[in-house]
Amino acid sequence: MPIIINLDVMLAKRKMRSNELAERIGITTANLSILKTGKAKAIRLSTLELICEILDCQPSDIMEYIKTK
Repeated sequence: MPIIINLDVMLAKRKMRSNELAERIGITTANLSILKTGKAKAIRLSTLELICEILDCQPSDIMEYIKTK
């Protein structure tokens, strides 16, 4: 998959645990785990907005596009 999710990196930088972020954005820890591992097929823009607001970051800090050959 050419889109890499770096949510775990941002969580570490902000010294926040996954379960705290999940609670603050209103999703289950299981759904956050699916997002963190890159297994999610989609993300709501409202969820992305909340993640960025809480982690004080930009979407590009969380997601990265890797061009495949």
